[in-house]
Amino acid sequence: MKVGKLLLFVMFLALLVAVVLYFVDYKKEQLASDINVSQPDATNENETNPDNVSQNHENSTNDQEEAGQDPTSTPTPEPDPEPTVEPDTDAKSVSVIVNPNYKLPDNYEPDDLVYPEVRFIFNEKIEKRMLREEAAKALESMFEAAEVDGIYLAGVSGYRSHSTQTALFNRYVERDGYDVAKTYSAEPGTSEHETGLAIDVTSSDGKCAAQDCFGGTVEAIWLENNAQAYGFIIRYPKGKEDITGYKYEPWHIRYVGVELAQQLHEQGLTLEEYYDVEPVKR
Repeated sequence: MKVGKLLLFVMFLALLVAVVLYFVDYKKEQLASDINVSQPDATNENETNPDNVSQNHENSTNDQEEAGQDPTSTPTPEPDPEPTVEPDTDAKSVSVIVNPNYKLPDNYEPDDLVYPEVRFIFNEKIEKRMLREEAAKALESMFEAAEVDGIYLAGVSGYRSHSTQTALFNRYVERDGYDVAKTYSAEPGTSEHETGLAIDVTSSDGKCAAQDCFGGTVEAIWLENNAQAYGFIIRYPKGKEDITGYKYEPWHIRYVGVELAQQLHEQGLTLEEYYDVEPVKR
């Protein structure tokens, strides 16, 4: 009887040990599974390993240095190209471009011509004393400012009708020949004087009216430095003969409005350069 009980006890103990061993093995397998899930994927090692991040930064820096770039500098963006300004061909606009390549409409005549209250080298109220109203007011302001500086200007020739320009150009051709005449006088329809926005000026004594000797005078220098403040430009400046098609004319000023005049003066541009059009071939 005692032997039987002892056998039962041994069998029970063996069963208990087997259960415990089975439970321990089960826990080990579960723990191993949890550890595998929590470990980072080998394919993402570069994202989580500080050593790899540092190595990537060093490689990038080395690449920039080899390419001649400063790795600490911020790349400078490329400037946007300046927009092209379309040539103004509206005869009524103060910024219209008029030259042998851009002619005025046939028989164009401004409808707002007035007589500016300024000094001229003649007394008659005739056609060439007139300008368009906006240009005339600007001319009055400019003459007044010049006198404050001790500079006394006088008008020589303002507006010319198409018929007047035709007669004038033909007279120059008869005197000097066509090839020479076109270097200093505009063919009909291409003269800025026909716009009513251009005028030839000189000193009050009129000694160098529309002549080369006007260049270098105190009046010419004052105009070159101050005309833009009143909306005028020296239309045919020195050194731009191959662009404008005309020799240097320090006496010929053209009204384009204050904003544009100041821009052209600051950048040293002619209207042809501003509008990026083909230079005038003479």
